Order: sequence, then structure tokens, then C-alpha cells
Amino acid sequence: MIKTTGNEITTMQFICLISGLQVSLPVLSIPSNLSDTAGTDGWISILIGWAISLIVSLAIVGIMKKRPQDTLFDLAAHYMGKWVGRTLALLFMLYFLSLAVDTLTRSVLITKIWLLGNTPIYLLMALILVPTYLVACNGPRIVGRYSELMTLMSLWIPFVYLFTLKEANVLHLFPILKHGVAPVLQAVKDTIYPTLGITAVFVFYPYLKHKEKATMGILLANTLTTAAYMFFTLICYLYFSPDEINKYNEPTISILKSIEFKFIERIEVPFISYYLLVFSLSWIPFLYLATFCSRWLLNKPDNRSHLRIVCAAIVVGIYFFRPTFGWSNSFEALIGKIGFWLEYVFPVCLFLVLAVYTKWKGRLVQ
Repeated sequence: MIKTTGNEITTMQFICLISGLQVSLPVLSIPSNLSDTAGTDGWISILIGWAISLIVSLAIVGIMKKRPQDTLFDLAAHYMGKWVGRTLALLFMLYFLSLAVDTLTRSVLITKIWLLGNTPIYLLMALILVPTYLVACNGPRIVGRYSELMTLMSLWIPFVYLFTLKEANVLHLFPILKHGVAPVLQAVKDTIYPTLGITAVFVFYPYLKHKEKATMGILLANTLTTAAYMFFTLICYLYFSPDEINKYNEPTISILKSIEFKFIERIEVPFISYYLLVFSLSWIPFLYLATFCSRWLLNKPDNRSHLRIVCAAIVVGIYFFRPTFGWSNSFEALIGKIGFWLEYVFPVCLFLVLAVYTKWKGRLVQ
């Protein structure tokens, strides 16, 4: 059991945390990724991915209800032994750290390409990690407040994209299922990486102030994530032709060039700068989750020293190893495969095992 006094998060913060972890960098590329496989029917794949993600999320909440004051690692140690709990803590520590590094690296690369071409990548990383540490070192309540604030401050973004509809062509979406159902189902795999982060519930659930609202919260978080991906995907499909959209790696940014205001020449520049704050909703919680796992593993009172070590190691590592977009794409694909097993297969299997165990134990008591 962990102490949650003074670190409770509200239902709204819980929703923003989970949704913020998911609606991050993939929002820039998901339209083109889905189009590569399913064409302009890719939006249907998002709906299927939403249904699958929702089932997994409900399974995770069902698992956490077994011992509401414990994290996954405490629960695993209770039912299966301390070494199973420690193994899971180590596994998820590496997983959350990989997600954080991937998001940070991709964000820095985009910043360098679009905004600060002459600035060394390690310096950009150091500048980003300073405020990251200041937020992540203060526990789930501050991380939750930050996610809630940034989510509310970002609600204006979709309204700007509506200006692109003056050049939209609805015919780009028709006919629906033009290539059949198979490409749509195949493209569902491209929705796995954009929805990674559901397993954060394993750590944040004990801190939730009103745990009876966890099911509603996870429903709203997944729906908010799906709505965001659906909106940007449809906007890009309506603006770009089916053959044109595949030419852009980040069509969500490229489409901004079509928007013109008299008071600003290149609207994509301030947008990319602001997008860094949106992307931080992913890497800040992931860094906190990674250092929480290491703190639990070593039975330490807080994660601040671990967080300092991780931030310093990332800067040093990126100084000697200069990542590229090619490396980032390969790393992202690898994380997507690992995430499928950790975030989709593992929770469902664990839920079924605990359900059978509870039923079997109940029969023995009778």
C-alpha cells in the first residue's frame, strides 16, 4: 500500500493525464500512417482502435479494483510474490522510460527541423528537461494539475484548423471502404502506438480521489483521445487528396501553411512552439512513471534523485548519440510492438487470471 495523502488527483486530472499521454506526437503523423494502409478509410480504423483500447482500459480498472490502494506492483507482489512485483516494476520502468525518450527525441528533432536548425540537439534537450524536472519531481498531484491546465489551454487549437475547411473536398472520403474491409482492419495496428499510455492507470489509480469514478474517467479519456485523432485525421483527409497526403510525414503541421492571417506570416512556427507544451503532456508523466517504478523497486521515499539521474543521462546520451528521424521511426516501431504486449495483451490476461483465481478461492472458502 502506498501513501496518497496530499497527492490525490481529481477525476478531471485523471482524465487529462491519460488522454494527454496518448494525444501527443502521433497526432502529427497518424493521418498519413493510416492512409498508407487504408487510404481515406483510415478514420474507421481509429474507431476500431478506440473500441479495443476501451476494453483494455476497463480490464485495467477491473484489476485495480481488487486492491484500490495498491499499484500494479504491490498487487503482483501480494498475489504472486515479491519477485514478480519487482520484475514487473523493472519491466515497466524500462518501458515508460523508452516512451519518454522516444517522445523527447522526436520533439527535439521536430523543433530543430522546423524552428532552431542551428541549435545543437543536446542543448535543446537540456532546455526542455529543466522545466520537465520541476514538474515531474513534485508527484502525481502537480503532474495532474499540469496536465489539466495544458489540456484546457489547448482547447482552442481545433478551431484554428477549421479555417482549412474552406479548401476541403468531401469527395476525398468517398466511396467508403473503397478497397474493402481488409485494409481498414490492417490499419488498426497503426493505432496501437498512438494509444499507448493506458497502463499509467496501474500507477495513478491509487492516487485517484474518487475511485468510484475511475470507469467513467477512463471512458472519457479514451473518447477524448479518439475524438482528437478523428478530428485531425478527417481534417487532413478533407484537405489533402488521397494521393497527396502520403507525401507528408507530418500532414497536421503541413496543412497549417494553407492558413493565412494578416498579423502573422508563418502560422506553423508558433503552432510548433505551442505543440511542445502539448507533447510535454506525454514525456513528463512518462518520466514520472519511470522514476516511480525505480523508486518502488529500490524502496526509496521519493523519486527526485532518480529523476535527476535520468534527465542527466538523457542529455549525456543524446550528446554522444545523435538521433535521426530514421532511428526515431525504428525505435517507435519497436516500442509499438512491445506496447502491444504490455498494454493490450498483458492487462487482459491478468484480468482473466485474477477473475479465475478469485472465483476459485471463493469456492474453497465455501
